[in-house]
Amino acid sequence: MTHRVVVNDEEQYALWPARKNNAPGWRDTGFGGTKEECLAHIGRVWTDMRPLSLRGRS
Repeated sequence: MTHRVVVNDEEQYALWPARKNNAPGWRDTGFGGTKEECLAHIGRVWTDMRPLSLRGRS
C-alpha cells in the first residue's frame, strides 16, 4: 500500500501517502492501495462534491 484515502469533517476526500501522518482535521477512511486504486475509490464514494455544511442547506 502506497496511499490511503482520508476524509475531513466536511466529508471531502483526499489521497494521502501511507507513510505520512494525517494532516490536522483529516482521518482515515480505512481504504488504501495504489494511487490509481485510491482515486477510483474516491470517485465511487465522493459523489456530491459540495461540503457537508452546504449539503445540509438543501
